[in-house]
This record gives sequence, C-alpha cells and structure tokens, in this order.
Amino acid sequence: MASAKTSRSTRKGSSSLVRGNSTPWGTIAAALLVVVLAATVFGYYFVQSRAKQQERDALAAFTPSDSQHDPSTKIPGVVTQSFPAGKHIRPTERVAYTHFPPFGGAHDGYWAACTGVVYPTAVRNENMVHSLEHGTVWIAYNPAQVTGAALDSLRQRVAGKPFTMMSPYPGLDQPISLQSWGHQLKVSDASDPRIDQFIQALRSNKYAYPEVGASCDALGPGQFDQDNPPPFNPTSAGPKAHKEDGSDIPDAGEQVRGPAG
Repeated sequence: MASAKTSRSTRKGSSSLVRGNSTPWGTIAAALLVVVLAATVFGYYFVQSRAKQQERDALAAFTPSDSQHDPSTKIPGVVTQSFPAGKHIRPTERVAYTHFPPFGGAHDGYWAACTGVVYPTAVRNENMVHSLEHGTVWIAYNPAQVTGAALDSLRQRVAGKPFTMMSPYPGLDQPISLQSWGHQLKVSDASDPRIDQFIQALRSNKYAYPEVGASCDALGPGQFDQDNPPPFNPTSAGPKAHKEDGSDIPDAGEQVRGPAG
C-alpha cells in the first residue's frame, strides 16, 4: 500500500511539475503580434516617408533659382505669353480676354484674395487675373468634369497655402487649368505630376511676375469680399470691353481705378 501511495504521489508531483513548466504559448503569440504590428507600422511610415522624399527630390528640379529663373519651361504643355502689367479697370468694366481662363493682361484694380482660398463658386476673371500679377497660381476646374476624390486632391494643393487660389470655371475646355502670370497649363487628370511641377516652378516665383512683394490678403467688403466675391460672367465681354493688352487704358499715373498693386 505504501508503495502504491508513493507511486501516486510521485505521478502527481511529476504532473504538477510538467504543468508548471509548460510553454506559455499565449504570451509568446501576443509578443509576436506586437512585434509584427510594430514592424508593419514602421514599414508603412518608412515607405510613406521615402515616397514623400522622392516627391520632394523630383520637384527640386522645378525650383526657381538665380541660375534657373523659369523652371516651367521644362514642363510639357505650358503656354507662355507676355502681358503689360499695372493696367487697371473699374469693377463695372470688363476686359476682352483671348484666353480662358485668362492668365495676364488688364484687370480689375482690386485683386482676389489668394491666401490659399478655395472659392466654392466661379469668380470674375478681372479680379482673379490681378492676383496672378501678385505671384499667385490659380487652379481652375470644370465643375462638370472634376468631382469627388479628384476635386479633393486639387483642394489639398491649395487650401491655406499662400499665393494660391482655386475656383470652378464653367465651360472650361479641359478638366483642369493652371494659371500664373503669363503662364498656363491645361491637364485632364488631377493626378498629373505637371500640376505640382507648375506650382513649384511659378508660385511666388520672383522672376516670373511683375509685382514682387505685393499682398494676397483679402481686401474686404466694398473692394473684394472673399466671402461674397463678384461672380464669373460667362457672356461675351462686348464692344465696350477694354483690350487685353490694356493699350486703351491710361498709364498707371493717370488711372483712378482702384488700389495700386
């Protein structure tokens, strides 16, 4: 009997020892999961960081410098034209522009606010052109063709960024058109890399616009109300419109048509 009790006691002790030394698979699995999640998160941010760095490196070639005044010349599809500066008209007048959207020429004496403003409605051409004279890039889009994610992508390039503005442009002959003073680029896709190249090359590029140092701030009601801007007029400018080159407008010293700049 003693021998049997001893045997049973020994088996119980061995069983307890085995249970006490069993492998903690749950703990190991949890630790492995933490490691995998950490590696996944690190990998994601590493890839994202590398992609952003590659984007910055790619855009570096389009950064203006003393040796490269106008990098937009390397962007396929950019149209350029010279325009006289400082040709102002009154808020009740119009200009017979030859490009749509216009990207230079005579314009209203009051500029459109261009401090990264995303206008929900189309704005009068003559005010928008004045902002280009101050170094702004204007993104116009056809609201019938650009919606959803594509529209959000354009908005992210503009919202809150100095010397940029964006607005719908009904009847635009391409989905998207970018303007700076004397420069225009029309594209069909919001993911086109030339959009960022254009902005990099021409936004506040001191070599490429007439009035360096001019303000982009909102002027306010009675001049240009950012919250209630003068609406876009899609009709013909008519026979009383001023010429695009401003040749029928007196020199700046004789004008009483709005603020300087």
